[in-house]
Amino acid sequence: MAFRFIHTADLHLDSPLRSLALRDPDLAGLVGGATRLALRNIIDLCLSERVDALLIAGDLYDGSQTSMKTARFLASELARLNEAGIRAFIIRGNHDAESRITRELTLPPCVHLFDGRAGVELMEHGPQRIALHGLSFREPKAPESLLPKYRPPVEDAVNIGLMHTSLNGAAGHDPYAPCALSDLQASGFDYWALGHIHKRAVYQGAACVVMAGIPQGRDIGEADGGSVTLVTLGDGGALHLEERSVALASFCPVTVDVTGLDDWNGLLATMRTALEHANRRAPHLVARLRLTGATPLAQRLLRDQDLALAEAQELARGMDRTWVGKLVLDLGNTTSVTGELAQLAALIDDGFRQSDSFTTALEEMRATLQAALPPDPALRAQFDHMDPAMIDDGLAQVLARLGGTR
Repeated sequence: MAFRFIHTADLHLDSPLRSLALRDPDLAGLVGGATRLALRNIIDLCLSERVDALLIAGDLYDGSQTSMKTARFLASELARLNEAGIRAFIIRGNHDAESRITRELTLPPCVHLFDGRAGVELMEHGPQRIALHGLSFREPKAPESLLPKYRPPVEDAVNIGLMHTSLNGAAGHDPYAPCALSDLQASGFDYWALGHIHKRAVYQGAACVVMAGIPQGRDIGEADGGSVTLVTLGDGGALHLEERSVALASFCPVTVDVTGLDDWNGLLATMRTALEHANRRAPHLVARLRLTGATPLAQRLLRDQDLALAEAQELARGMDRTWVGKLVLDLGNTTSVTGELAQLAALIDDGFRQSDSFTTALEEMRATLQAALPPDPALRAQFDHMDPAMIDDGLAQVLARLGGTR
């Protein structure tokens, strides 16, 4: 009789979705409860698949979050598993260690929450013995590997470990409990259920190591999120993995090739086709449109980018479950400025942009913008330095409005 479980992590319940698309009040109403609906979908999947266990590898909450409504919602969803006789095994991640509600939450009897000392829970499943190992974060920071603290694998059992770790590191994620993949695969365990990095990854080897990824992305930077892993352990010990979608909203980059387009209506038709194609792959699509290629419309797009965005958003409103949050132009240098505009561009490049006063003013603007952002370290880190491409884009738009493009 096969042992089956759902592996997830990084629920970040009631975390604010950070996309600029949330300026749309209709979209804000939809995705405001997206993280909750993702959890509900996970519980529904556990029930419909009649799994034996749910594994959550940390970060149920979001930092210093204090709402007990969030805790009560989590407990009520887990209670549905309790009624169905499905076990749940949870570890705390770095965000949970910061959260007051983590310490105050009362969980249903079916749930085992591993504490700050490495523990092992045994399950008998027919002829199989399942050993589940876990260790929760005590503090928000964990600069060293947690693997040496885990207990050795249990003999004559299938050993499954839950760990919250950045592995060897990933872009956009601070190092937490760093651990070499080779060490996990040499640990003697059969499956490692990991959390922390928000992009799903599967590493096969002596042990199957899976980073669950975030079940509900919160902005375009988490476009790879939206799923959980359904694991089936056969009687012979073979593992079978299935990725299952649970997200309400999908933040998705949509690339539109506009090469050669010279008609505005043709441009709109091309954007519509790209959105319709992406719409079929997502339950609710929040798109970032990227227009690429050399087009005679480049000058007009640079000059009227706000209009192009508004028209793209209007196209999306005519579709079901689709929004456009941002329009990005990647059109190359399709038109050269001449005459007085060329002289102005050269003056800006060779004079003003190289001056100390420009550098000082730019740094002051960057610091002011960064200070005005929400206190999210990952978000603010994106503005530690001003990308020169932003200045180039701004100059191109100014020149376009004056009559040409850069």
